[in-house]
Amino acid sequence: FENEEIAAIMNEHFINIKVDREERPDIDSIYMKAIVALTRQGGWPMSVFLTPDLRPFYGGTYFPPQPRYQMPSFPQLLLGIAASWQDDRENIDLAGTQLTAQLQTEASMASSGKRISVEQVEKSPERMLETYDWENGGWGAAPKFPQAMAIEFLLRKELTTENTEKNIADAPFHALDAMARGGIYDVVGGGFARYSTDANWFLPHFEKMAYDEALLARAYLHAWQITGKPHYRQVCEETLNFVAREMRDEQGGFYSSLDADSEGVEGKFYVWTKKELEETLKDDYTLFEAAYGISANGNWEGKTVLQRTVDDQILAAQFALDPEDALAKLAKCHKKLLIARGKRIRPGTDDKVLTEWNGLMLIAYAEAARVLDNECYLEIAQKNANFLLTALRPRGELRRTWRKGKVGREVFLADYAALILGLIELYQTDFSNRWFTAAQELADEMIEKFSDPGGGFYDTTKDAAKSSNLPLRPKELQDNAIPSGNALAVEALLKIDAFTGKSEYRQLAERAQGLVSDFVTMYPTAFAQWLSGVDFALHHIKQVAIIGDLDDNETQMLITEVRSKYRPDVVIAATPYPIPENIPALLDNRTLKNNLPTAYVCEGFACKLPVNSVEELREQLDH
Repeated sequence: FENEEIAAIMNEHFINIKVDREERPDIDSIYMKAIVALTRQGGWPMSVFLTPDLRPFYGGTYFPPQPRYQMPSFPQLLLGIAASWQDDRENIDLAGTQLTAQLQTEASMASSGKRISVEQVEKSPERMLETYDWENGGWGAAPKFPQAMAIEFLLRKELTTENTEKNIADAPFHALDAMARGGIYDVVGGGFARYSTDANWFLPHFEKMAYDEALLARAYLHAWQITGKPHYRQVCEETLNFVAREMRDEQGGFYSSLDADSEGVEGKFYVWTKKELEETLKDDYTLFEAAYGISANGNWEGKTVLQRTVDDQILAAQFALDPEDALAKLAKCHKKLLIARGKRIRPGTDDKVLTEWNGLMLIAYAEAARVLDNECYLEIAQKNANFLLTALRPRGELRRTWRKGKVGREVFLADYAALILGLIELYQTDFSNRWFTAAQELADEMIEKFSDPGGGFYDTTKDAAKSSNLPLRPKELQDNAIPSGNALAVEALLKIDAFTGKSEYRQLAERAQGLVSDFVTMYPTAFAQWLSGVDFALHHIKQVAIIGDLDDNETQMLITEVRSKYRPDVVIAATPYPIPENIPALLDNRTLKNNLPTAYVCEGFACKLPVNSVEELREQLDH
């Protein structure tokens, strides 16, 4: 749109509206569905042509400024549509009416009432692996995106399925290893680029998105819990440390993204010449050169995108070092490069704060804080939660966007659902009742504002729908780069039910499953967040209640046991004794056994005998 000729045509013939799809995912969802219906494919940038009453009648993704590949140029398209609007408006109106009717029919689909079954969940890993790329890791070809939700589901199945097939067990770790070795991972500063432009994770599109960092940090955290392999923990910590350092507002919110380019050149901030590396690393350069395959000509346009070419064991043997010493030397190199890179002109920052993405980040920091016993991460999570519940909840009304003190007017389902899950994770970390109370309040608001009597949840509120002139009220069901708002809402309601025992939460979650139960087995990677949420409910959620002085060492030992390994089907509540008011119902009417810190392990609020020892608690958790 910076082309003056194209801009002049647009301004002469059209009313032009540029939409930030991050601020208005509802508009993006509606018109992307129109583009897919018209062209059988979607993507961005998206150009869609509407009638004055906002009915779509034509559109596509990228149109070149000059004709090529049998595609018209954008100026040709603009002039052609302008002429048709003048000369053939009746057919344009008809096309808009028919396409809108098709979209409305799809959006009004009611729940089948069928829950996702155990059999569907158990079959889905095998179906996922039918399209898995065993050569390069992950799913799909170029451009290749991280599939954090699919990886998370397979990690869950690693634990909840007996005699897991080797391929199913190996795939999530294979994918995580491939990404961590590739150029998509910023080994110097931490964090992941949005996607790889090739199939083997080598050349990234250098933009960094907050949601990717949140989702992938958590996946690597879980991989470390399952395997104990330190490199998974390292990637998790480096990613969260990067976000804390470079993507956080001083008030506690997380920014949306970092641009791909600096000084007008994509990737300039991140790539290196051999000379730059030699001058920065000095005596450590030789080891680094071997680890990353550095050459005089580089591996991309005369420069080097850093990616590991030799694994740790081979590198250590090559230099007659202990593997831990080799890794320590590489870490020293990374720190030197980070300092040197900090003197460069930085990519631009999109400093708007989105509630949905912050909710995902809150989940990651809160869980990492308790799993890694990291007080810094806990403080970051607490500050973020407080910020979201104040700055983004003016007058008690949750909002989606905040930037430099200004709050947007809209809010969407995914904002509620992600924040609820983040607050639940934070409650399970510091056991402050404030977080759980807010989570339950938001869950009740979410139900009131977004629920569809036909099952599931709309993406927009009832009030927004009443005042909207958009052609339909969207309901996004599939995962994209971010989990589906409906899938997050289902998981949130199932967890609230696990803490409260209020069956209405579970019933709403089960009814929502009927929207996708016919599709999850056919397209499991597109519904991976649904599958994880349903798997949580199907495998006998263990509800743990711990009573005792939270500063007491024996109480902490019981809590630590619950956190000692990856237990995706466990929720935990804890309180001092005597039990205060306004706590999760899971803690109601609990007493101390032998006047000592006491743990209760329950399923469906039916509890086993209370225990005082770590050994007894472990036995109940594992059986």
